[in-house]
Amino acid sequence: MLHLQSETSSRWLEQVDAHLEEILIDHAHCEKKAAGTAMNLMFAYVEDEELCSEMKRIVEEELDHFEQVREILKERGIRFRRLKPSSYGRRLHEHIRKLEPDRAVDRLLVAGLIEARSCERFDLLRRHLAGKDPFLASFYDSLFESEARHHSTYVELAKHFRPAKCVLERLDELSAAEAAIIAEGDPVPRVHS
Repeated sequence: MLHLQSETSSRWLEQVDAHLEEILIDHAHCEKKAAGTAMNLMFAYVEDEELCSEMKRIVEEELDHFEQVREILKERGIRFRRLKPSSYGRRLHEHIRKLEPDRAVDRLLVAGLIEARSCERFDLLRRHLAGKDPFLASFYDSLFESEARHHSTYVELAKHFRPAKCVLERLDELSAAEAAIIAEGDPVPRVHS
């Protein structure tokens, strides 16, 4: 279960149809940022052996996905470049509490919610692009499972810092905030706009 409290609107698929190139470029940036998040968590909570082991695996997978997206861009003649990010990640991170161990819980749950939203969007992409771009549809199908697994991993690791009941209550709170951010949307076409 992805713990999302909303579904993506048709507005986002309209952005995909009008700006697929930008969505692909942003996707590469998202994979890079996801690897960075996992690396930061490994550094922050180095005493947690299981967390470090899981973060290492996620870093490797995210960097592999980053390279895969960059290869797709290259094959399509799309120049990989900087893009202004959507406000989604920044706004979601504003909900992270400052004091430990609540900070650890929130950092892990926010990372998990971002993975969950990516999973939901990749599912939409694989279905939406099936008749238009079978290669990309197949690519997004191949990423779907790992995004769902990353989400579950982050949620389970949050339970290292607080009891499961507290973690799931906080996940509900953060998921409601995430749903509100998604409902507002973002005018720039991005994976999380």
